Amino acid sequence: MDRRQVLRAGVVGAGAAAFSGALWQEAFAAVAQPGQSPYGGLVAADGNGVQLPAGFTSRVIARSGQSVPGTAYGWHWAPDGGACFADGAGWIYVSNSEIPVVGGASAIRFGPDGSIHSAYRILSGTSVNCAGGATPWHTWLSCEEIALGRVMETDPWGVQPARERTRMGRFKHEAAACDPDRRVVYLTEDEGDGCFYRFVPDVWGDLNTGRLQVLCAPSGTTSGPVTWQDVPDRDGFPVPTRKQVSAALRFDGGEGCWYDRGTCYFTTKGDNRVWAYDAVDSTVGLAYDDSLVSGTPPLTGVDNITGAPRGADLYVAEDGGNMEINVITAEGVIAPFLRLTGQGASEITGPAFNPVGNRLYFSSQRGVSGAKSGSGGITYEVTGPFRG
Repeated sequence: MDRRQVLRAGVVGAGAAAFSGALWQEAFAAVAQPGQSPYGGLVAADGNGVQLPAGFTSRVIARSGQSVPGTAYGWHWAPDGGACFADGAGWIYVSNSEIPVVGGASAIRFGPDGSIHSAYRILSGTSVNCAGGATPWHTWLSCEEIALGRVMETDPWGVQPARERTRMGRFKHEAAACDPDRRVVYLTEDEGDGCFYRFVPDVWGDLNTGRLQVLCAPSGTTSGPVTWQDVPDRDGFPVPTRKQVSAALRFDGGEGCWYDRGTCYFTTKGDNRVWAYDAVDSTVGLAYDDSLVSGTPPLTGVDNITGAPRGADLYVAEDGGNMEINVITAEGVIAPFLRLTGQGASEITGPAFNPVGNRLYFSSQRGVSGAKSGSGGITYEVTGPFRG
């Protein structure tokens, strides 16, 4: 039996693991299943090669190695994780660069009507900046996806210098999500035997000092209670952080991370799962698993994740697959929201909504060229009647 058959026999046959959380409106829900998108099916690709539901439009806002329209700033290669920040009546979209040595991050500043006002660098001198997360105090945590990688706290406006936050652990960082209710920051690790962490700062809003903890549960747990233990040496040398606590629960390639009203959702690419950590009851469960769906899984290559600010839906990007962003609805339905055509050698990165919630930003890291350098990266904006 393959993995899908084993899991279906052992989990679905006994009733899919249920969990509580803010995403689903019912008290308990099983893993998301394929169904009809609330936006309807995808129509033919537009002039940008993007398939969208009726009523939505796309535009290209930046291309790697070319000046951002209306500015003299050259957009970085291999665009990856991103987030939006309110800027008066406008907003700023920040984006990492997942290339070695000179990775860093850039930003594009928009006016209230969506016009581009400026573009600029906010982080330099770092390496393989993959994902990250926004903070409630309006900074961007840019994470290095390298051995002994760091978290860099950056200023989306590009005024304050970036600051190293090594107390948050030195490991192969992927994404971060702030939980203002418990005053912690959740962190994913992109390793086949990686861990799920949280940083507990001594003072909320100051990430200079605090404790790094790792989520613990019996090996193989996919549903049930969990605990947290301190990581003895957050510097991760000579013993990596993920190997310091024997009770730590292992995850197969941690990727995106998103916190919403008591639940932290995070993804693992190695097994195509979206996890839900219920921070109120300290339990973990599965929001999506390609092995537990009926029929053909709509979402594979599970990667970056974000939530709609005006609703409870999640949007999950694919690294590979058929180059889609899928929506997981509050009713537990998963369906394609958009698809890129002619870019099978790329991956979708950096999904993020503007503060009002009517524009979605994301990138194709390698674009139509598929160049591993990321020189063909394309960053998009989708506008339309997002629900909520």
